[in-house]
Amino acid sequence: MNILITSAGRRVSLVSYFIKEVKHLFGGHASVFTSDLNPSMSAACTISDGSFKVGYFSDPDYMEHLLTMCLKNKIKLIIPTLDPELRLLAQNREKFLKHGIILVISDDSFIKICRDKRLTNQFFKEKGFLVPKEVDKTKPSFPVFIKPIDGSSSKDLYFIDHKDKISPYLLKQDNLMWMEYLSNKEYDEYTIDLYYNKNSTLCCIVPRIRIATRGGETNKGITQKNKSIIDFVKKKLGQLDGARGCLTLQIFKHKISDVIYGIEINPRFGGGYPLSYLSGANYPKNIINEYLLDKSVKYSETWDDKKLLLRYDFELTIDEFEY
Repeated sequence: MNILITSAGRRVSLVSYFIKEVKHLFGGHASVFTSDLNPSMSAACTISDGSFKVGYFSDPDYMEHLLTMCLKNKIKLIIPTLDPELRLLAQNREKFLKHGIILVISDDSFIKICRDKRLTNQFFKEKGFLVPKEVDKTKPSFPVFIKPIDGSSSKDLYFIDHKDKISPYLLKQDNLMWMEYLSNKEYDEYTIDLYYNKNSTLCCIVPRIRIATRGGETNKGITQKNKSIIDFVKKKLGQLDGARGCLTLQIFKHKISDVIYGIEINPRFGGGYPLSYLSGANYPKNIINEYLLDKSVKYSETWDDKKLLLRYDFELTIDEFEY
């Protein structure tokens, strides 16, 4: 019944939630393991029940090593957390399943759509979302927002409000999308934590307003039972082929009207998920119930409205550490 959370890094909260739920249901008969490039320097690995080192996901032997370590540590479930490794893991889902190890991950075909923002925009259009208009970089209108086609963690984002601020570097890059800018004076930015069961049916929707972010993750946010958002998402994404587990959807909603723009969808636990968990949206428990206890998960809105999250840094120390 052991669970592995990959690329654990600083995901202390997520690891602690899985530990709490596993211990509540199985006592000492199940453990939560973590993997990382450097487990001894990972805070999340420090608090887990056990950890092991893996190489880069691009290493030729990454998958074989991961499988070997999972078998050695009697892992039953794997929870991936890092964008670049998602497609590789999804492509090897059946290989792990042959050994009785379940990867809680969406299908590769769906992850491909999420990872390529051009495909993401097309996906949103097909589902009935508005998307920011693309801008011709040779004849831009301002302000313009620029982001990588396959980016994550809010890296390499640019806001340009005048032609003099466009550098030759930006013009040369073929992996950047130039899009209209949606002002935070007109729109509120939401991250929505979604949970899809084994049948790719939407079972929970938790919108949270992003008040402030740091490193691409919500630093200050508030849960909001916004009926127009919940009804819209339920209607458009209630059944999503190939989706499993926790997904994070980013949207912009007009402050006055019900106009909604789709921005991104990420097929993994987001950095701001702790707010949803602390509000009562218990996705780790859902995963354990579905994949370890073979219990069905139905739609639920039993989470707290208007709960504020204020994040801060915390320290972990290890005595007599050899560096």
